[in-house]
Amino acid sequence: MADFKGILDNLNNKIAAADPEKMKGVSAVYQFDLSGDNGGVFHVNIDDGKANVVQEAHDSPNITISMAADDFNDMLEGKLNATSAFMAGKLKVKGDMSLAMKLQSLLG
Repeated sequence: MADFKGILDNLNNKIAAADPEKMKGVSAVYQFDLSGDNGGVFHVNIDDGKANVVQEAHDSPNITISMAADDFNDMLEGKLNATSAFMAGKLKVKGDMSLAMKLQSLLG
């Protein structure tokens, strides 16, 4: 399983491969609170077609997503569906739920 740096690298690769057109018009801060041995806190700032990963907590994110680091990595790798993870209680969302629903299409 990937360590925290590996998870961030995986996320950055996913963002680099994402279609910037899907992020047009979106302006939001997604904070991730990953638990477990490989966990940590970081946020992703999406601003009109560009996404930037910052390895620290944000003062006022639009949405905070909490889950186990290993589950987040599985989600990035396509091994775990975000909706299934949410329904199973593996993924918790605090904040704007509509942003949570956009995340998969933004990065997918």
